[in-house]
Amino acid sequence: MTPPGSEDPLSPEALAERKMQFLFHLRSKGVTDSRVLTAMEKIDRGAFVRGIFAERAYEDMPLPIACGQTISQPSIVGLMTQALDVQPRHKVLEIGTGSGYQAAILSQLARRVYTIDRFRTLVREARKLFETLDLTNITTITADGSFGLPEQAPFDRIILTAAAEDPPSPLMRQLRVGGVMILPVGQSDTLQSLIRVTRHEDGYDYDELRTVRFVPLLEGLGNE
Repeated sequence: MTPPGSEDPLSPEALAERKMQFLFHLRSKGVTDSRVLTAMEKIDRGAFVRGIFAERAYEDMPLPIACGQTISQPSIVGLMTQALDVQPRHKVLEIGTGSGYQAAILSQLARRVYTIDRFRTLVREARKLFETLDLTNITTITADGSFGLPEQAPFDRIILTAAAEDPPSPLMRQLRVGGVMILPVGQSDTLQSLIRVTRHEDGYDYDELRTVRFVPLLEGLGNE
């Protein structure tokens, strides 16, 4: 029996409190866009964190997932999504499906999301989760994300959740004029820079946003 005045940590009341604190923390870290916050409130991170780390789903920290990858810390997901400035008619390409958490949030903001991962296991698990959550505007693909998805280009927005040494030229070409790409750039064993690339008729603008740390963008398909 739960002692008077205390709560079962798994109770709906305690879970609601943790989610409220989760959103408050996002705001304190600079995630202020109301559409992004609403999307992150609707998409429960707890659904994307399994096993021994499930109880830490609402903490602002990256967590391990299958295939040696991670689910990014929520504040970074929020800041990257906010910087991407996704609008309701946009078609978005994500490189690095991972757990599917970032794609699920994007699905609340965009018309269509295409997400690519090199690991079949991650794509399969994410696809099942999207079906369970009835997220019907996400297309999940196993492929080498460094080449993008030319058959669906151009994209209004592109986001990478893995670090490249330089913005990949195939992705640059697949960005629509007026489009925005957000990605971490830098060596895999050091802090990287999160940059925003904006395509114009006559070239690209680059803005450095903050330091981050992501797994490296690798070519080819994974073994899992």
